[in-house]
Amino acid sequence: MENRLKTGISNVTTLVEFVLLGFSDIPNLHWTLFGIFLVIYLTILMCNSIIILVTRIDSALQTPMYFFLGNLSFLEICYVTVTIPRMLMDLLTQKGNISFFACAAQMCFVLMFGGSECLLLTVMAYDRYVAICNPLHYPLIMNHKVCVQLVTVSWISGVPVVIGQTCQIFSLPFCGSNTINHFFCDLPPVLQLACGDTFVNEIAVYVVAVIFVMAPFLLIVVSYGKIISSILKLSSAKGRAKAFSTCSSHLIVVVLFYGTATITYLQPKPNQSEGVGKLISLFYTVLIPTLNPIIYTLRNKDITVALRKLLTKILI
Repeated sequence: MENRLKTGISNVTTLVEFVLLGFSDIPNLHWTLFGIFLVIYLTILMCNSIIILVTRIDSALQTPMYFFLGNLSFLEICYVTVTIPRMLMDLLTQKGNISFFACAAQMCFVLMFGGSECLLLTVMAYDRYVAICNPLHYPLIMNHKVCVQLVTVSWISGVPVVIGQTCQIFSLPFCGSNTINHFFCDLPPVLQLACGDTFVNEIAVYVVAVIFVMAPFLLIVVSYGKIISSILKLSSAKGRAKAFSTCSSHLIVVVLFYGTATITYLQPKPNQSEGVGKLISLFYTVLIPTLNPIIYTLRNKDITVALRKLLTKILI
């Protein structure tokens, strides 16, 4: 099961590949799981592609909020494509072998897209803050150039950090088992396989998690604190209801995503249960990306109207 390369001069064993255990503990359900995850993946692709399409072609949705939503949908497609196709292949072949470099690449992209999502959700919260707390200056502050710059920063600012952290982790010696009790190369289970003292690496993980998870989350909390305060000052009950409805979808997504990310990356290594860790990862890599387009479409009248117009055009 273990694939290693031994060098004769230094007598050092080098890891060539890992084995992802995935859902091998429930082999009788692998076809059922394959069907479920395939349907989920296709649903994520279809729903997010529809959101991207309607936010691009509908003239009523050419606003910063829907520009960010379209980017979030594209990010979700990238995010799930890093993990689910690989998981489907492992369920189909019942083999979880993944090369050392493929594992490193998968972890790098998962962290990269996850970090980008944290920052993009923060940008979306700032957009709602400006729209509700400073509506007269909203078109000036959130002009197209600023929106493009904010999205660009969200996409690329974490790239060098993630690449550096991935290189740091995969430079560690892996002299024990090469089996990862997970369905993809996530940071905590890979770090658990490393030999020697990983204290510095764990500290680096916490620092990065604080920068890309906790700091954006606190900014979102501050933004929504001011948003809620402004909404409560509105004299019109209809105005308050409309303001709350435009923010509630984003707030639900933030709570779900940040809650699971915090548990995964800020929990001390010895306290991580492999079964619980796998379940939580399944939640934020599969379930939340499935719920996001549903939450945004069902709770957003503009998207619903745009979808009806699109369907009418297609059918007629």
